[in-house]
Amino acid sequence: MSLHLKIIQPYRTVAELECDHVIIPGIDGDIGVSTGHTPLLTKIRPGPLVVFQKDTKINYAIHDGFVSIEKDKIRIVCEIIECGDEIDQKRAEEAKKRAEERLKDTESDIDFRRAESSLRRAVARLQSIAD
Repeated sequence: MSLHLKIIQPYRTVAELECDHVIIPGIDGDIGVSTGHTPLLTKIRPGPLVVFQKDTKINYAIHDGFVSIEKDKIRIVCEIIECGDEIDQKRAEEAKKRAEERLKDTESDIDFRRAESSLRRAVARLQSIAD
């Protein structure tokens, strides 16, 4: 038996597929989901979303959202999700470096929450292309 995964953004369905296992970056830690998982509704944190289909692994970088898990269905609703194959590694590394530099600069009037959010998104992108 397989899982039915649906990833939705406000303006489109990103993916709808059958898979064997999914690792989701939950707000309190990573969630591994296989068929028969206990029902759950939780927030997603920025991080790598990994989908396993037989011998294939699909990596995504997800930036916040919610996940609904039922016995054999997973529904993810998010604003931003990027396929690992489409991420520009150099650009993600530069964004990470910029965010780290902003967070180190205690002299200027930077928005620390925004810099931390930028750093989390860059790290999620890099983690999704690390394999």
